[in-house]
Amino acid sequence: MRVKSCETAEKSQVVLTIEVEAAEFEAALEKAYRKMRGKMKVPGFRPGKAPRKVVEGMYGVEVFFDEAINIAFPDAYEAAVKEKELQVVGYPSVELDGECTREGFTFKATAPVYPEVTLGEYKGLSAPKEEVVVTEDDVAQRLQILTERNTRLVSVEREAKEGDIAVIDYDGYLNGEPFDGGRGENHSLELGSHSFVPGFEEQVIGMKAGEEKDLDITFPEDYHADLAGKAVVFKVTCHEVKEKDVPALDDEFAKDVSEFDTLDELKADLKKQITEEREKQTTRAFEDALMEQVAANITAEVPDAMVDGQARQFVENFRTQIAQQGIPYDQYMQMTGMTEAKLLEDAREPAMRQVRMDLAVMAIIKKENIEASDEDVESEYQKLADQFGMDLEMVKKYIKDDQVRDQVKSRRAIDVVVENAIATKPEEKEKPAEEAPAESEEKPARKPRKSAAKKADAAEGEKPARKPRKKKSEEAAGAPAGEEKSDE
Repeated sequence: MRVKSCETAEKSQVVLTIEVEAAEFEAALEKAYRKMRGKMKVPGFRPGKAPRKVVEGMYGVEVFFDEAINIAFPDAYEAAVKEKELQVVGYPSVELDGECTREGFTFKATAPVYPEVTLGEYKGLSAPKEEVVVTEDDVAQRLQILTERNTRLVSVEREAKEGDIAVIDYDGYLNGEPFDGGRGENHSLELGSHSFVPGFEEQVIGMKAGEEKDLDITFPEDYHADLAGKAVVFKVTCHEVKEKDVPALDDEFAKDVSEFDTLDELKADLKKQITEEREKQTTRAFEDALMEQVAANITAEVPDAMVDGQARQFVENFRTQIAQQGIPYDQYMQMTGMTEAKLLEDAREPAMRQVRMDLAVMAIIKKENIEASDEDVESEYQKLADQFGMDLEMVKKYIKDDQVRDQVKSRRAIDVVVENAIATKPEEKEKPAEEAPAESEEKPARKPRKSAAKKADAAEGEKPARKPRKKKSEEAAGAPAGEEKSDE
């Protein structure tokens, strides 16, 4: 292999002209022959047993050229990249340069490479930072979540009323015929949740266990086309009525759901948790706003391959999120009328922002000579193990050392920006026009830009009622999901 030339091109690309010489090409031809000989039919020889010269004599000397080129190219390209010490960031486009003969061939490979990055301002920047305030209402809302999660459902022998759970079967009929999506069995419906079509829950109120009833329902005009404005009948059977046994908010409740002995202690801990959560959120928003400025200030010719790769990663992350929600990806795409090409197109703008962010961070690491010691890496591994509740060695098995090292250095690069920045008070939003003084020219507050990096939210599942004591870190963070619509 010989690199005949290495030239720079636009958008951080290089064009390598590489010659594969006779000896290398002959070795590739022999490999091509051994790979293809089983498919070559030669009179007088069993499949795969005809000598190479006989095969070439029958089919032509060029019979193995295409396969040999495919075999020789990767090694030649990789050797050229290593020789020129190039940091490629994507796959090359390749074309032959001239004719291929037994003496070898020459090809041109156009490859995207890591761009030259010039840092702009990254110190002395300013961005708004919200002041963290936690009110009694915030604590009350968190207590309400805990209460709901520890509420028991008790079967009752009476008519169903609003707020109860009715366990029902239902069959929907349009003009006497069942319609798609109108059937359900043993469905737990919270009366008053407004999760079913209007009028349905109102007519279930008053039913008892074992009772059957026909519900006359007219679908709203803005419902989907098949049922919009249609009058239907739902035949409903009520199997069970359950009421909520809501625990009292007292010291006993605090003992049941936490490690604390009093409700006041639980409230204090909830306030502390909410404060810590919001401080992390405001700090992250502050960092994101600063790093968006840093990314905007760099000068770099970003290769399309880097943006395309990041866009594909975003789409893959989205696919994973959809799967975690229990929705088949193909079904989601069909329901929304979305296509893979449209997803990739929509992902390009945030992908460009993310790539520029990554380039900015790497440039700061280089400029500030930021390093990560083995002790730093080990400490980060331990943090990850604690965060995910995994064995340390198991974390090391799944996450490579260089990934953790890069993460430590990136964090320190962001810290350099933050430590040298100024936090400003967020501007107040402009009042509505009718309330604002005529002479005022105050503009609305600019929202801090969101980071291009996506953050996945971990949704905690619903827990059974009345648990034994648990650690304060296990405090509930979400509300139960709504019911499905009756026609779905």
